[in-house]
Amino acid sequence: MRGRGLWQLGQSITGRLAQSDKKVVARRFFATEADLKKTALYDFHVAHGGKMVPFAGWSMPIQYKDSIMDSTLNCRENGGLFDVSHMCGLSLKGKDCVPFLEKLVIADVAGLAPGTGTLTVFTNEKGGAIDDSVITKVKDDHLYIVVNAGCRDKDLAHIEEHMKAFKAKGGDVSWHIHDERSLLALQGPLAAPVLQHLTKDDLGKIYFGDFRMLDINEARCFLTRTGYTGEDGFEISVPSEHAVDLAKAILEKSGGKVRLTGLGARDSLRLEAGLCLYGNDMEQHITPIEAGLTWAVGKRRRAEGGFLGADVILKQITDGPSIRRVGFFSSGPPARSHSEIQDEKGGALGEVTSGGFSPCLKKNIAMGYVKSGSHKAGTKVKIVVRGKAYDGVVTKMPFVPTKYYKPS
Repeated sequence: MRGRGLWQLGQSITGRLAQSDKKVVARRFFATEADLKKTALYDFHVAHGGKMVPFAGWSMPIQYKDSIMDSTLNCRENGGLFDVSHMCGLSLKGKDCVPFLEKLVIADVAGLAPGTGTLTVFTNEKGGAIDDSVITKVKDDHLYIVVNAGCRDKDLAHIEEHMKAFKAKGGDVSWHIHDERSLLALQGPLAAPVLQHLTKDDLGKIYFGDFRMLDINEARCFLTRTGYTGEDGFEISVPSEHAVDLAKAILEKSGGKVRLTGLGARDSLRLEAGLCLYGNDMEQHITPIEAGLTWAVGKRRRAEGGFLGADVILKQITDGPSIRRVGFFSSGPPARSHSEIQDEKGGALGEVTSGGFSPCLKKNIAMGYVKSGSHKAGTKVKIVVRGKAYDGVVTKMPFVPTKYYKPS
């Protein structure tokens, strides 16, 4: 759910990206070093061999000493620790914070139990996705939200605009942007056993999507059992002055099996898990229904509407969308964003939005949008890469089975 073009960016560093794609990345990510923000772990990354690149206005590690391929595999086999402090965490508070947020997102926020959360989408008046986000109901009068780094400015402006109007009508809602905190993502099969060494709370009682405020490594943290890899894991919001100590403690307690992991592997992991990358797989002209996120529209919201673009979205739920996001396996070189998708006769079907070589499956994978009717698994297609059409087939996602920790 978070960033743009990371697979391509990582491959350019390791010398495997085509020169044309490098130019696209340079345009998209160009920034002078002086312009870039740095997370609290910047020096820690550099000391551990992090290869720092501009990303969404921040200097972030794309990879460390090991390759993106090795980092991806290690996260699935052992664990990976990611610095995702460039993402924006914020709290909404007040007795009306739930009805306020429900005007902006498709989730049934009121139906969430305290201490639980869900993926949702901020929509515009046309039903398009402004951003995807994980939201948590801490309490009935406190919501915690994490939005994408690249969407921060427009998301905050959008929320603020609607908050002013809501408060002018007497609504009780306020917000706080958690710029004083850092965000770490600990992912993989060793995530829970390693983190358990650093907290007295029983992590076995915290399931996928659950949220707790608790002490970890003697720092008061916001803990969400979630992630962006398809693996079991956690996102840990920690006061920035404790971020480096927490990262060191996690690596130490793992005995070297959990490794610092960069945004390059994060992108390949999320692609293998079939998860959207905002800016590639979701944009302002794509609705949640077209993106395959119909499940995220709460049952009550389908009946009542009441969110921006509800008329468009609810009609698509009833009638079906004209395009749909699907997964692909393909031959030849890996498909990239904007690669054309054709039917077997060469007719246009759509285009790829994300693609690359899967380190776990050892084959090309991609996702993109095709016309409804050509979206069923097993449909044969052609994918055009550098002017040549290669065989592909529509497949179900996730490509790699997810391992979320849920009640048995």
